[in-house]
Amino acid sequence: MLESLFYGTLTGIGLCLTFGTVFFSLVQNSVDNGYKTGVKIALGVFVCDIIFVFFAIYGTALLPDIPDFKKWMAGAGVFFLITLGLTNLIKGQPKIAYPTTRFGNLLYYFTTGFFLNGLNPVNFISWVTIASYIRTNLHYNYHQVLVFFAASVVAVFLVECGIAIFAHKLKRVFTPKVVTIFNKVTGVVFILIACQIAYVNFLS
Repeated sequence: MLESLFYGTLTGIGLCLTFGTVFFSLVQNSVDNGYKTGVKIALGVFVCDIIFVFFAIYGTALLPDIPDFKKWMAGAGVFFLITLGLTNLIKGQPKIAYPTTRFGNLLYYFTTGFFLNGLNPVNFISWVTIASYIRTNLHYNYHQVLVFFAASVVAVFLVECGIAIFAHKLKRVFTPKVVTIFNKVTGVVFILIACQIAYVNFLS
């Protein structure tokens, strides 16, 4: 049981240090709007990961039988990422009218994290692949699988919260010029990942 806890924690840490869209969004929003916004994004990712893990453990039979479901999800992800990328490239340092109510603010950042994570098919495939590996190669039983994935999703959430806090602490380093450059780089990253998703799902 301790082994599954240990490897689950390492897996979670590894998954959130891949410098994907969530990482860049966490850093950007934490610098622009405070670390609490980054934590809200991480919370959205956390809930999305729980959903992914549920289907990875119990199988995809419970998913709706929608023709070309994966391609629809990939298409939505491509559109979402390109929109975010172009916003960053055109505006540089976006001046978005964020909801002023506490609930609206939470909902905005929560859904941003949820969709950034959920609309990339690679994330779901990663969890399914991990589930298959620990069952067939490591021969984990049901309880060990639960411990492994519980440790993984909690580790992802805690590390992403740490990234948000660390980015906010370095805010003094992010001058307006640096923030503008970083936001443009983030926009390019979003668009490149969108192109990768489109290529894998529609062109390859």
